[in-house]
Amino acid sequence: MKRKLTTKFIEGQKPNPSKRLDFRDELMSGLVLRISTSGTKTFCLHKRINGKMRRLTIGHFPVVSLAEARERVRQVLYEIETGRFEDRTGVEVETRPTLGDVIPDYIEKHAKVHNRDWKRKEALLAKFTTLHGQRIDEIKRADVVKACDVIHKSAPVSANRALAHLKHLMGWCVERGMIEANPISGMKPLSKEKPRERVLTDNELGALWAVCGDEGYPFGDCMKLLMLSGQRRAEVAEMRWSELDLEKRLWTLPSQRAKNGRQHTVPITDAMMDVLRRVPRFLGSDYVFTTTGKSPVSGFGRLKDRLDRSLPEGTEPWIIHDLRRTMSTNMAMLGVPQPVTEALLNHKTGVVSGVAAIYNVYSYADEKREALCKWNECIEEITKTKNDPQPVGCGDARSLGRV
Repeated sequence: MKRKLTTKFIEGQKPNPSKRLDFRDELMSGLVLRISTSGTKTFCLHKRINGKMRRLTIGHFPVVSLAEARERVRQVLYEIETGRFEDRTGVEVETRPTLGDVIPDYIEKHAKVHNRDWKRKEALLAKFTTLHGQRIDEIKRADVVKACDVIHKSAPVSANRALAHLKHLMGWCVERGMIEANPISGMKPLSKEKPRERVLTDNELGALWAVCGDEGYPFGDCMKLLMLSGQRRAEVAEMRWSELDLEKRLWTLPSQRAKNGRQHTVPITDAMMDVLRRVPRFLGSDYVFTTTGKSPVSGFGRLKDRLDRSLPEGTEPWIIHDLRRTMSTNMAMLGVPQPVTEALLNHKTGVVSGVAAIYNVYSYADEKREALCKWNECIEEITKTKNDPQPVGCGDARSLGRV
């Protein structure tokens, strides 16, 4: 928390028995007042020295006054800037990083290298706000349990995911010698998760398609392509023109962008082509869905809120990922073999794996195209206007598929 520190303010601050408090001074850069759970008030300097973020203890209040702390910080900052800072300055240096120091390092050195969805990991680790100021070697299992309980109250599933990411971060710290052992190794999730079973009905799909039409480019068109292709949200949202072969009607998703790290090909149907033809192309940009030309679209949480407000009252709760399950379920009703559906969804449990997968990038190409065309025809029937003299429901199309 950042504010202008005053002696009156410091004297009036009471300790929080559940967590330490940090107040950053607005007048002196780097000066932090830390109030422990027991009430000890300590002046510190937070500063990057020789490439590492350090916390330097200045002294305890009121033995060291606010004015003296600011002057001492000014002296140390001068010594650092002029290259004359040494340990013999008399200022105690805490070399052990806090969790707040470790998270950016972990994201940069590990998550960005190994996890395509590293931003989600970063956001979940940010939920451990009560632990960010605690030294990484002082974090105990009980501390994590208490922090997870706070997250669990408002977001049970997020608490499980956040815990999983924190476990991995702690293991990474062990490997790098920051701590001797992982304090939360073997810690179980706070709640048991039920696998989602939500499948959108024909009426819900039709309503969603109409709402996406009103939404327009880029989000509405992106959502339509999600419905038609059955691919993952990030894979469609980050689609590049260079991945599309419009002449051969093929979208090749590179292994770097696929969730399972395996190159994937998706047939481009007539319905998908209709969407792509309407998409404006930004000069010098490779992104299909973008507002700036420099980055793909983002902010799907706000989009989901808009869609929910526009959908008919009484629509059951749903998430964007449910569209993949909806396609998979309908394909089974259309008589599409499960291996073909798995290949279309690019699941690891699909037709090929291991070495065979390397030589079967285009496995089931014809079958995938035929299956996706069936599904797109089904959506077309669902989304026909009420003015159609003889509307055919998707149920009828599925019956024809089974026959």
